[in-house]
Amino acid sequence: MKLLYPTSLRLNPALIAGFPTLTLHPYNPKAPTLPADLLDATILVTWANSAANLAFAAKNLPQLQWIQSLAAGPNDVLAAGFDTSRVKVCTGSGLHDHTVAEHALGLLLTAARRFHEMRDYQAQGKWPGHLGGVQPDREPGTFRTLRDARVLVWGFGNIAKCLTPLLVGLGATVRGVARTPGVRGGVEVFGEDRLPELLAETDALVMILPGDASTRHALNRERLAMLPKHAWLVNVGRGSSVDEDALFEALEKGEIGGAALDVFETEPLPEGDKLYKAKNLVLSPHAAGGRPQGAEELIVDNLRKFLAGQDLRNLISSKL
Repeated sequence: MKLLYPTSLRLNPALIAGFPTLTLHPYNPKAPTLPADLLDATILVTWANSAANLAFAAKNLPQLQWIQSLAAGPNDVLAAGFDTSRVKVCTGSGLHDHTVAEHALGLLLTAARRFHEMRDYQAQGKWPGHLGGVQPDREPGTFRTLRDARVLVWGFGNIAKCLTPLLVGLGATVRGVARTPGVRGGVEVFGEDRLPELLAETDALVMILPGDASTRHALNRERLAMLPKHAWLVNVGRGSSVDEDALFEALEKGEIGGAALDVFETEPLPEGDKLYKAKNLVLSPHAAGGRPQGAEELIVDNLRKFLAGQDLRNLISSKL
């Protein structure tokens, strides 16, 4: 039985030493094809694969039974054309929680403490005196600190559960929005029908929505208008969840305080795109994740389950 793993992942061969019927085979995830001697593989691990590579695999791996994606949302795998009626597909949910939460926290602190402005002044050889010295403490109608800030997390899943304690530790009040309301990890989570009142009471909106048809432009012109003029947006979910044209207009007109985006509708963001010059926009090049933590453990755990005929972790194919 062959397991193919991408060279974008450092996999320790010793971790599968207890599986004598299994052989490990590295492959280039950016190559448009796979070597002929690997086309009888049973298991495919994917991470940072090109669209062409996945499309080739979908058409040329007739014995494939299981795909272990290391991405939190394997849109690339699902779009490649694999027959999910016979091929199990598992996500890398949980592998990016800490890194994305840390990045989101960094963007929130940048927004609140205006680190981007300080850097801009430094690049010009100027002293940003208006950002130093005596400052008002938690002045109403501003976002200058996380202490007592009202943070709304839209897309309250595993990453949000990892981010929330960090925010609470710094004194923020955190509320969540998800399809199913309830209390998660001590945080009150509301349904999307409550967005109008929640957005109006938000100092910082953190979006961690998945990228699918149901979330496309979830933050549109109408909902942007519900935010206070000082509120900041941080998006570490999927770029398609934000209407970028509406956001650009809101930033240019000063209708919101600013935005820190790690994801975009088109990536890389095309050279010359208007967002590069938008007012009060911090641009991050899809850098929040990019380093799955615990990937080997997930692969080995699911491998044991696969060989034993048990339910796999993060299985999504059964829901398609």
